[in-house]
Amino acid sequence: MSELPESARRVADAARAAGLEITVVEMPESTRTAEDAAAACGCEVAQIVKSLVFQGAETETPYLLLVSGTNRVDEAGMAAVLGEPLKRPNGRAVREITGYAIGGIPPLGHPDAMPTVIDETLLAFDTVWAAAGTPRCVFSVDPNALAGATKARRHRF
Repeated sequence: MSELPESARRVADAARAAGLEITVVEMPESTRTAEDAAAACGCEVAQIVKSLVFQGAETETPYLLLVSGTNRVDEAGMAAVLGEPLKRPNGRAVREITGYAIGGIPPLGHPDAMPTVIDETLLAFDTVWAAAGTPRCVFSVDPNALAGATKARRHRF
């Protein structure tokens, strides 16, 4: 196998630093969407971790929401959980916040820690799959270990 892209190596290093033993896999096809990732990984769409970045509409605080591939974010409900209305940053802002492009945003390995919320739906699985820095790199992980490593608050989406 060829060497992983630099952004995927950053994810692997961050996971190791957070106490997660993962193996990043570069898929031959895109894993950019939850459906694409599930097909590539041979799992249910619900087992795909969508790493979504929002910002507080009042404070500009970035928030990382780790959402099951089958669920959507209820922005009003999440605003109540986080204490302020949310807005979606554009792709350039997401890259500045996370260090990664949309479609490859991992659940960890960002330049700065963000308040993180994980979808309780993911916690029902033994294994989930998440992006690893590029639209073709992924890794599998125990969702409870991921929640611990990211210091994620648990919430039903």
